[in-house]
Amino acid sequence: MSQSDNEFARSIQSLRETGRLPKARWSPSPNFGPRPEGAAISLLVVHNISLPPGQFGGPEIEEFFCNRLDHSAHPYFETIRGVEVSAHALIRRDGSVVQFVSLLERAWHAGRSCFEGKEECNDFSVGIELEGTDDIPYTPEQYRALAQVARMVMAAWPSVTEERVTGHCDIAPGRKTDPGPAFDWAEFRAILARTGDKE
Repeated sequence: MSQSDNEFARSIQSLRETGRLPKARWSPSPNFGPRPEGAAISLLVVHNISLPPGQFGGPEIEEFFCNRLDHSAHPYFETIRGVEVSAHALIRRDGSVVQFVSLLERAWHAGRSCFEGKEECNDFSVGIELEGTDDIPYTPEQYRALAQVARMVMAAWPSVTEERVTGHCDIAPGRKTDPGPAFDWAEFRAILARTGDKE
């Protein structure tokens, strides 16, 4: 086993034990709860978010997930006053990762949802937000970071297969559209395959 293989194995062991993604900046959200007894992680859900809509780079997403958003700062923010949501992690436009909830816990990201006949996807999924919108291309750095996160989750919880990495729009059709047509699933899966080859 090479040094990189050993490092990856240690990272996966730590992820299983703590739910914390290596190299992610920790910004704990209060918006989470325990997974139901017997609910094993078996799905990864890709989302997008931008606050204000279509604007990138500010602190507002993090403030929103941590219930610290100043709702008077932008007219749109009044429409989400009182909303308490989270994701396990956010991938910024530059590929940096911010984690809000341990993967061992149930983040509030999917809402009413169903995957292959099983409802309440929050119970058994990991939710990853991409800073973006449905119709603005995502960055190469985001695809690489998402592939790295997905590969670690898949290694830590083998029930998350490539076929069980899906979009919010696929588990809540008609209610949600993200990550939208701007997300290139073929490109992501190609990068994910290359990421797996490096292990």
